[in-house]
Amino acid sequence: MTIPHSFARAARNAVETSALLREAPRPVSKPKAQLRRYEVSTLMENGDVVQTRHIAPALPMFEDAFCAFTRGSLVETESGPMAIEDLLPGDTVLTENGTSETVVWKGSVTLIPGREDSRGRTRPLTRIMPDTFGMQKPMSGVIAGPAARLLGTPGHLRHVHGDGPVLTPVHEFQDGMGVIETLPPTPVELFHICLKRHAVIKVDGLQFETYHPGINAVRRLSHSLRSIYLNLFAHVDSLNDFGPLAMPRAGDGEIDAITA
Repeated sequence: MTIPHSFARAARNAVETSALLREAPRPVSKPKAQLRRYEVSTLMENGDVVQTRHIAPALPMFEDAFCAFTRGSLVETESGPMAIEDLLPGDTVLTENGTSETVVWKGSVTLIPGREDSRGRTRPLTRIMPDTFGMQKPMSGVIAGPAARLLGTPGHLRHVHGDGPVLTPVHEFQDGMGVIETLPPTPVELFHICLKRHAVIKVDGLQFETYHPGINAVRRLSHSLRSIYLNLFAHVDSLNDFGPLAMPRAGDGEIDAITA
């Protein structure tokens, strides 16, 4: 029995369509926003210290507020070196110009640096060997988080920043010898602190900055995310309340200029 031409053509078209569907790229589904748990301690105006827990996006702008120092990092205070995990809002730390400033906010987060997120990004740590930057700089081995900035300019950036003081992302100092990248496959707790104003403090004999979102924060945060971000900081009402930067800061291919 002869198959009608219309049936034969329909069968041929079905085979060809099936082959095209197999070869055609499937639409890429947008990755779901990953969430993270952030722990916060804040010094309130009445002197109380309030501890809160937040679930917020695992975006660089959010994570950078928590990912500067690992457990055991020694912060120089009026009473001597204190481990970052023991430091509380209300305690005073020494700044690079010798003054004492009060800690008003401390945040922490636990993540696995070697695990890729939904966008394939990792959060490498930086290990600094003892005496890398001079005698007792650092005093012992230091492991800094991905958001840490160190006062100084590595050789390959001096043609850009000159010899003036600049706060530089710590990973820019990696040289494969005294300063190396490390990606632990297990959870690591990271911390950051805010003072009443942006400053440089001494941690393990090295000069690191306290947290500041940067002068470009308004452009980096959408309006919908801004309120979620500010909820992490009970001591401020707006991004302007973080105040000016203490000194120029390198990052994201730019230098954040000091604002008055």
